[in-house]
Amino acid sequence: MSHTDTLYQEVTVNRNDLEGRWALILGASSGFGAATARALARAGMNIFGVHLDPRATIQRAQQVVTDVEASGRQAVFFNTNAADPRKRAGVLDQIAQVLAHRNEPYPVIHLMLHSLAFGALGSLVADPTDGGISEAQIEMTLRVMAHSLVYWVRELVERELLGRGSRVYALSSTGAIRVAPMYGAVSAAKAALESHARQLALELGEQGIAINCLRPGVTDTPALRAIPGHEPYVAKARAINPGGRLTTPEDVANVLTALADPNITWISGAVIPVDGGESIVG
Repeated sequence: MSHTDTLYQEVTVNRNDLEGRWALILGASSGFGAATARALARAGMNIFGVHLDPRATIQRAQQVVTDVEASGRQAVFFNTNAADPRKRAGVLDQIAQVLAHRNEPYPVIHLMLHSLAFGALGSLVADPTDGGISEAQIEMTLRVMAHSLVYWVRELVERELLGRGSRVYALSSTGAIRVAPMYGAVSAAKAALESHARQLALELGEQGIAINCLRPGVTDTPALRAIPGHEPYVAKARAINPGGRLTTPEDVANVLTALADPNITWISGAVIPVDGGESIVG
């Protein structure tokens, strides 16, 4: 069997351990979120998905729903702004109804993934070639990509939709500790996201709720392709990665599937690289 043949082997977790449990994925229609929804469904989990897609891209969310249901699992998706407090409350109302009214054996969210990648790019200080990023854009980027983690987790806990054994994962990046042109607001958001995760891990530890960040390597996703001049970063990552390739959404989804194992409970407050060793040489 060739290296290519084994590249996307699915992680095997005892399906009986995850059968009927629910995952909540923020950013479920593409990239890491979509790959994770599919992988967790194959492992036996039902999926709540939150995404924000206009008519032009709604088909990709519909395809994820189709794929989840093809695995014999339930898919309940919401096309709405995950960073809007009123809409967040509406989604949580509906999630609570699903878990309460279907005789669910597991009436809490077992795994939540925060994978929101909507932010503004631009220099923090304007120069002749770049008009700079506005105060409103900086605040929006931090709210969507970082602070929303706190607000979702807080409301889930208040509504008793997270419980002992629940685990929350937020997707960070090396931008949390490195700099790149025009990436300042997103970099600040990733650093804040990791800080929020550590604080939540401290506050929720006694309740048996684990909070961690994953830090994927450079991955060809719609969010990456939206960054001007991203091509050199892609080429460098491919050249230096010990595995000789980029990270894929499926790599991250496989790790999350393994970490969904209910027997794994003693990892919290960590930032876990998922990059094939890219971070140790880059």
